[in-house]
Order: sequence, then structure tokens, then C-alpha cells
Amino acid sequence: VPASRTAIIITDMWDKHWCRGATERVGQIAQRMEPVLMRARATGILIIHAPSETMSYYANTPGRLLAQNAPPVTPPPERSLLQPPRPIDDSDQGCDTPTDTVYRAWTKENSALTIAPGDVISDQGSEIYNVLREHRIDTVFFMGVHANMCILNRTFGMRQLTKWGLRCILVRDLTDAMYNPASRPYVSHAEGVDLVVRYIEKYVGPSITSSELMASFSQGAK
Repeated sequence: VPASRTAIIITDMWDKHWCRGATERVGQIAQRMEPVLMRARATGILIIHAPSETMSYYANTPGRLLAQNAPPVTPPPERSLLQPPRPIDDSDQGCDTPTDTVYRAWTKENSALTIAPGDVISDQGSEIYNVLREHRIDTVFFMGVHANMCILNRTFGMRQLTKWGLRCILVRDLTDAMYNPASRPYVSHAEGVDLVVRYIEKYVGPSITSSELMASFSQGAK
């Protein structure tokens, strides 16, 4: 995978989630994600920050302007993808600290993640597609949350970009799922995440670990 034709999309790694369990896990993921992003950036991989519903916080910042000013491109006809039911029941919003109630808790991206010069900020699929085409990128690694919801279904998510012909790869140890073990299939949270990862591998795109990704940086991202 040539670094110059590769991007990483950091999905919805917010400063706070309404679900306390999700907030705690995002904080842990962010600490592990930051050194990977530093190495990726140094290798020449484009970093795209996509904390949805927080674009007003980043208005007129350099990263936001990079997304807004990318030359517009019409996406190709969409590929057809199978979309069977997900392997976990997240109809209750999937919070494993179930006394929490839904509200819009997020205002920006998690502060453990650096937005460096040259990084792009967007939560719109059309903008992100414009950026990817501008940089002639054909491979996108996805990190962040939540694999069964935002990573799959955002307008810039794995399913949509795959439909537009991009090669999408999930970094499976730098993601999480919204899953309550009290719901079907009544497994642990970690097992629920694993089921979602396997679903993505089967129906959307392959996965990789962050350690494998870091090893590829050491080899020049070949």
C-alpha cells in the first residue's frame, strides 16, 4: 500500500459520549491510537479527522478548510453490497452502562489525538470523497467508533466508500462497538465487538491490527 495513496479516517472519537462505558473505552483507544497516527503521518499517510456533528467547533481551521476547498468530484455509480442483519442487537443503543440516557454529549474530538498541519477535518462523505480524489487515494484505513454504527453507516463510512470503489480496511484493535451484553446474543462486550469485526470482514472489507500497520511503516508502507 503506497503511503501517498493511503488515508486514515478517525471516526467519531469524541471528547465525551452519553454512554459512560463508551466514553471510557474511547479514552483508552485514543491513547493507543495517537502513536500510530504520528507514525502514519511521518510516513506520508493522510489523516482525516471525522468527529461527526462537531464541525462548528472547527470552523475556519486549516484542516476544515482543506476539506471544504477540495475540488468537487462526482462519485462513480455505487457498487452493490450485501447488507444482512448485524450479529448483535443494538436496538437499545448498545450502552453497557444502561442507567445512562441519550443526549448529545460531544463537542469536539478527543484531546488525546493531535490534529497536525496537513490533517483534514470533515464529517461529510462528499467532502471526504473530494479530498481522497484530490490526493489520488485508493486505500482507506478506518479507526475509531463505533464499528456497528458510525464506521459502517456514516456518509464517509466503510460501506459508502466501498460502494464508491475505495479499498477500505478496519483497524480492528482501534475500534469499539455499541453493545450491551444484556442483549442478543448475550455475550461479553469484547465478544460482541469481535462479532461485529467478523461481520465487517465478511460483508464490507478486511481488517488489520495496529501492530501490523506499524510494522508496515517500518518497512516503508510497502
